Amino acid sequence: MPNQAPRTGIARVISASLIGTTIEWYDFFLYGSAAALVFNELFFPTSEPLVGTLLAFLTYAIGFAARPLGGMVFGHYGDKIGRKKLLVLSLLLMGGATFAMGLLPTHATIGVGAPILLTLLRLVQGFALGGEWGGAVLLVSEHGDDKNRGFWASWPQAGAPGGNLLATGVLALLAAFQSEEAFLAWGWRIPFLLSGVLVLIGLWIRVSVSESPVFLEAQAKAAERAAAGVKEKPPVAEVFRTNWRGVLTAVGTRFGENISYYIITAFLLVYITTHLGLSKSQGLNAALIGSAVHFVTIPAWGALSDRIGRRPVTLIGSVGMAGWAFAFFAMLDTKSFPVIAAAVTIGLVLHGAMYGPQAAFISEMFDTRIRYSGASMGSQLASIIGGALAPIIAVALLDAYDSSTPISIYLAAAAAVTTLTVLAAKETRGRNLAQDHLPGDATVPGSRTTQHDRVPADS
Repeated sequence: MPNQAPRTGIARVISASLIGTTIEWYDFFLYGSAAALVFNELFFPTSEPLVGTLLAFLTYAIGFAARPLGGMVFGHYGDKIGRKKLLVLSLLLMGGATFAMGLLPTHATIGVGAPILLTLLRLVQGFALGGEWGGAVLLVSEHGDDKNRGFWASWPQAGAPGGNLLATGVLALLAAFQSEEAFLAWGWRIPFLLSGVLVLIGLWIRVSVSESPVFLEAQAKAAERAAAGVKEKPPVAEVFRTNWRGVLTAVGTRFGENISYYIITAFLLVYITTHLGLSKSQGLNAALIGSAVHFVTIPAWGALSDRIGRRPVTLIGSVGMAGWAFAFFAMLDTKSFPVIAAAVTIGLVLHGAMYGPQAAFISEMFDTRIRYSGASMGSQLASIIGGALAPIIAVALLDAYDSSTPISIYLAAAAAVTTLTVLAAKETRGRNLAQDHLPGDATVPGSRTTQHDRVPADS
């Protein structure tokens, strides 16, 4: 008999996933904003502002490098022992690392030890976030029904703008009421220390939800197969052996989305302050407005994907972003705050069309026994080649050409990669997540799971 457990209501599961992802993205984006605004001066002081910013963004990218490892480790154990336990651990790791950053001495105090400690904590952040995304979206996807999965699963996605909204809001508030000297001296530490309080709230909510019923059923079936002497490969190995096309599809689907998001949010602050000579408050406030709209529109795009499909909604975002890449910087160059805010907001709405359906789209590409591993690996590999490098490449292009045009071309090309990937992918809307798919099933790209994939224990 399948393993039975009380089933948590979908609203409570969404709340647990949303608040957790919001807190973890708050931690992650807080670092990105700080890298653009203060870390370049406090941890990487140089005579050239863009060089210091570039070094700060390199540590930002190092966090992304740890994410596939986190996805692999969390994915393996999440597919073996459950989604919920791993989500609690990821929240503790992420929040603890961010809190510790708020206590770090700067370069002026301990010299080169400061950026080294900062980098180590950044690695912990990336490792934890690598395991967070897959678990959060799967917990909701596997609790919800097939018909409305796009809408339900999009709520953890809203944690990204929610966290950015929270991080940017705290920084904007401090920038408004503190002098530049006070902010650099001690004010920047406040948002990092605040993470400790937020983690306690997140844990209180997250531990109250039940494990995914789809996972519990799959776990019971795995126990029956083990009792019958059937040996199965580790989930990560099984993903790349039987569903590598699903991983590649997930990478391509996330590529343009990932790059566009970090250029519109993290690189925005560099471009506003360094290239245009505007105050950081204007960039922060524009991101604040855009993130608020982004938070609302992500679930709307997810709901639309339940009606017309994951692919059409994603294509609206990727094709739109390819064109918007050029209008975005032209609007920033006006130096008018209302125009800048509109540029960021429209860009994030288009990003939401790619991001909203993504959780359901990627979850539906994999069978239950490898879903955490497959979704995490596909997502986090895209983060390395996409989001990790995006601010670095954008800063380097700006430094080399003193123009936004090369950056627009880079952004448009990334959106084109996602467009081509989604055009080649098959629609997944309406898949029953409790049912494993057989060879030739048109719903799941690259799925080749059969009884022959299972190796007898005595072989």
